[in-house]
Amino acid sequence: MKTLRLLLLFLALTLAGPALSRDGEVVVVPLEGPVSKAQVAFLKRALREAETDKAQAFIIEMNTPGGELQAAVDILQLLLKARVPTYTWVNPNAGSAGALIALGSDHVYMAPVSAIGAAAPVSGEGADIPATLNEKIVSYYSGYFRSAAQAKGRNPALAEAFINKDTEFKIGNDVISPKGSLLTLSAQEATRRYDGKPLLADGIADSLDALKRAAGLTAPTLALEPSGFERIAQWITLLAPLFLLGGIAAAYLEFKAPGFGVAGIVSLTCFAIFFFGHYLAGLTGLEVVVFFVLGAILLVVELIFFPGVFLVAALGVLVMLGSLLFAMLDHFPGDPLLPSPEMLARPALNLALGLALSAVAIALLARFFPSLPLFRRLVLATNQPTGPALIPTDGPTAPALQPGMTGVARSILRPAGKAEIDGELCDVVTDGEYLNAGTPIRVLLIEGSRVVVGPVTPAAAAPPPAP
Repeated sequence: MKTLRLLLLFLALTLAGPALSRDGEVVVVPLEGPVSKAQVAFLKRALREAETDKAQAFIIEMNTPGGELQAAVDILQLLLKARVPTYTWVNPNAGSAGALIALGSDHVYMAPVSAIGAAAPVSGEGADIPATLNEKIVSYYSGYFRSAAQAKGRNPALAEAFINKDTEFKIGNDVISPKGSLLTLSAQEATRRYDGKPLLADGIADSLDALKRAAGLTAPTLALEPSGFERIAQWITLLAPLFLLGGIAAAYLEFKAPGFGVAGIVSLTCFAIFFFGHYLAGLTGLEVVVFFVLGAILLVVELIFFPGVFLVAALGVLVMLGSLLFAMLDHFPGDPLLPSPEMLARPALNLALGLALSAVAIALLARFFPSLPLFRRLVLATNQPTGPALIPTDGPTAPALQPGMTGVARSILRPAGKAEIDGELCDVVTDGEYLNAGTPIRVLLIEGSRVVVGPVTPAAAAPPPAP
């Protein structure tokens, strides 16, 4: 027990990340790479602790090409509600979603060579969105970000020009961005002053110390990084299709093997990592896990109590697929129960990709894996009837198994198991069919030590006609 407590303490210290802010410090956090929900969880934690410890300022060091629009909205909401002064230091990129996030901070500073802007919505793959849908997204979010800019005392037309290329942005007679192009500002353009006020950024800073001097921040600096768990969440959400592949393919192997073994453990591990990562990223709650388990129970009930009745199993599979989809869905309180197409796009793509990869893996496993020695060791090690096994050899004592011989399955064949043929117990495998114990079987093929059997059809069971 003492060893277990020490191990848990070590894991907590390793994964928890650095200590958070103390009274009066300047907290600096990175926002690097594509904006995602996993980053929302990290920024929420850091900002909450900074407020609790009365930090002098909260600085986001930004270097992002853009990312998820809804994640940008979440981060913007955090900044708008912050009770400590907030800063965005663009070092060196604040593209797309990053530009919109910067609008929510109290102050913006730019690195000497940097850019901010170009926030038009695109699909998850970077392609243009269909015109009608694009108009709806631009119309809604341009209004949203105009409101955010105005709340921070900035020109609301600036936010409109970031996201809507059909808007001309000018100050007086000075056209900053013509109609037909998205607004993107260099450091020098962002700090240009009009009527005594900067266009967007308060100043240019080539280092964090320079920013602090320009902003009059004198407290010590505390740089925070995502904790181990938060980094794990980012990777898991990024690799979601691969965890789905592992979970589904391993579940197929477990279904084909009697008892519960390595494949089942691998499947459960992959699904547990999948749900755990999306839970840490703030995308899901425990309710989707409950529904996934419920779907699995329905599937097992059909296999054990109602074999051959596919209604219960189909319902279970639908519930499981639905829980996987909603685990990846960026759904917020107050959102409609039925998600919009744009909200479903990325989760549906990840789920479809995971299912497609699983289908390919299952096809390959069904074709090649039963013939491998590893498969026989995995599926015949447990839960088999006791007794000798007939394995054809080339020696003089080899059992006289021949194609066409008949017998009875003595264990469930899915596809491997044991069958009684010619009064002897044999290790056999089907060509992919699921056969219950007691099913009459016939030897179809013998390949070395591999005995392939199939169910006895009425035509095969009928005696030949008399001459």
